[in-house]
Amino acid sequence: MAFQLSVLVPTPAHSQLSGPLSYRSPSPWGPGQLVRAPLGKREVLGVVWDDAPVEGDDGYDKDKIRPLSGALEGLAPLTPGWRQLVSFAASYYQRSLGEVALAALPPQLRDLSPVQLQRRIKRHAKDTPSAAARDTATNAPDLSPEQQTVMAQIRTQAGPFLLFGATGSGKTEVYLRCVQELLDADPQAQALVMVPEINLTPQLEQRFTERFAPQYGADCLVSMHSGMTNPQRLKSWLAAHSGAARIVLGTRMAVFASMPQLKLIVVDEEHDPSYKQQEGARYSARDLAVYRARLDGAKVILGSATPSLESWYHSRPAEEGGRYQRLHMPSRIGEHSALPLVRRVDMNHQPKHAVFSTPLLLAIQERVQRGEQCMVFLNRRGYAPVLHCSDCEWKSECPHCSAFRVFHKVDRTLRCHHCGFTERVPHHCPACGNADIRPMGRGTERLEEHLAELLAHTRRPDGEPVRIARIDADTTRLKGALENQLAQVHAQEIDVLVGTQMIAKGHDFRHITLVAAVNPDSALFSSDFRAPERLFSLLMQAAGRAGRDADISARSEMWVQTFHPTHPLFASLKQHDYPAFAEQQLQEREQAGLPPMSFQALVRAEARTQEVAQGFLNLARLCATDQAQEMGVTVYAAVPMSVQRIANVERAQMLIESASRVHLQRFLQHWHAVLQATRQQPEGKGLIRWAVDVDPLAI
Repeated sequence: MAFQLSVLVPTPAHSQLSGPLSYRSPSPWGPGQLVRAPLGKREVLGVVWDDAPVEGDDGYDKDKIRPLSGALEGLAPLTPGWRQLVSFAASYYQRSLGEVALAALPPQLRDLSPVQLQRRIKRHAKDTPSAAARDTATNAPDLSPEQQTVMAQIRTQAGPFLLFGATGSGKTEVYLRCVQELLDADPQAQALVMVPEINLTPQLEQRFTERFAPQYGADCLVSMHSGMTNPQRLKSWLAAHSGAARIVLGTRMAVFASMPQLKLIVVDEEHDPSYKQQEGARYSARDLAVYRARLDGAKVILGSATPSLESWYHSRPAEEGGRYQRLHMPSRIGEHSALPLVRRVDMNHQPKHAVFSTPLLLAIQERVQRGEQCMVFLNRRGYAPVLHCSDCEWKSECPHCSAFRVFHKVDRTLRCHHCGFTERVPHHCPACGNADIRPMGRGTERLEEHLAELLAHTRRPDGEPVRIARIDADTTRLKGALENQLAQVHAQEIDVLVGTQMIAKGHDFRHITLVAAVNPDSALFSSDFRAPERLFSLLMQAAGRAGRDADISARSEMWVQTFHPTHPLFASLKQHDYPAFAEQQLQEREQAGLPPMSFQALVRAEARTQEVAQGFLNLARLCATDQAQEMGVTVYAAVPMSVQRIANVERAQMLIESASRVHLQRFLQHWHAVLQATRQQPEGKGLIRWAVDVDPLAI
């Protein structure tokens, strides 16, 4: 007796094999069972998908339907909720089912044979100790009145919740208490806690371990992020899938973790763009977390001091159409805690080409001499964004991208941050031979060097010279480098910390009293309508690193050097008034018909020439004009992307917009076949790839 099973395998995104394939099996494996299946000349991991296997040898051709290679026995099937989450993500974000489902599983699971997997499962069971006799004492601090009010609302309401709390207001403690109450109430329940970036995982993991390891054991908590090795990711996945891990901490990939008893989801810093995947299936982990909570009957908490405008809009009163419940924690923890004073420095009144204003430099020197720490924020790494020749106007353009190569002085290289192309800095201008080629602009590396010159005669209270450190993607490339540098900051071995957005959010620096943003103006007049939102969020988060200890909060400050000090964004920042900023931005977006009042998607095309990329998109647009009009969808003409060439590949994009999410989705599903057919036309010849990005963050 044989059975015909529908199995998902990792098929290409836009192939004709986007759904489940049929295979023969001697056993009627149920839906969610992981199996090994032949695909072409390879053997791949697959997931049994349909509910009803077809019994018997009739009704199909044995020669055309290949047999399964085996099943990964010993693993419980993936739950219906997990499969429904994958189905929704594939449909909504316009990707194939197999691509999303198999990408959500740990890479090593795809390579293990059934025998190898059985060994791993036995080893995992052997390494998991019993939780019978463990210390149940916890060292949880007392909750503030605001935290108590929020906890009471979370207990009694269904959510989803938007926890709008100032930096330092104790949002993490609320997360810890919610997880604690869940685990105490249900011995099987699991919680998922998500952070936007890998570098925020270690400190959160430490806090959760200190709180829960004494009672539930260190094995009750696992991490999931792309910085882990494949064996580590598999071990964490097995622990979560089996229910042994009660808490999963992870980045956006963790939203697809197999957690059969999931009852609570926390999305910390929910506004962060890192929750949006930018390759493959371009999903929003924040939005999928809300959807998954609804599927699993779990509560979901979105937390931020500067919520995304979409979440803020959804948390308006229910009578106005709001879907989230907004929870407020406007005060910092501590009787005398206060948010930092925001000072605006008008750079129009400072000497030309000055990097640091005189008042800011004096303030930094004063802090260092008192033994306090300062943080200088500039969201641009490298020494200088461009090298140029003043004689012939040559600039350090990348030969493979429509971008400039960044000058890195530490290793004397010109490095493209898009394609990675690197060359040694030339001794003279490649165009005219002039030996006087100079850097234009500043990055964190140059800022660190300049600060060292300006503070050369400044001394710490112990008489030692000032100690400056830089944290960005260049200094944290080696494994463990970030943790070591952060440990130095926490131990007060660093006086002035220079860095990019890596240091501006999520870190609990207890001794920083001054934060400075030296060049924030570039985003004020960007063509991207989301640029002001990102800038305000980044500056608010950076300001939140100052004065987190109640003893020093009264003298904490945020300095903003700008040529536009009267801009409304800086006025709201000075008052720490996110609601006013959000209201102003939402009014502008409503007038312009932009998200969240409308819904968008981008179709991107890549080819060897810009003409082919745009020609493909414009032909597909022409073929769908009537359908778009019927559905109330606007399809704009194709344009080059902001960085239109990367690694010698030309890139173009086309914007699709609608006032209805349902109409936009229906149009995209119809248009998928049109795009497939258009690629077969002469205009599609030379096209490398195309992809749909639903709810894009950058246009």
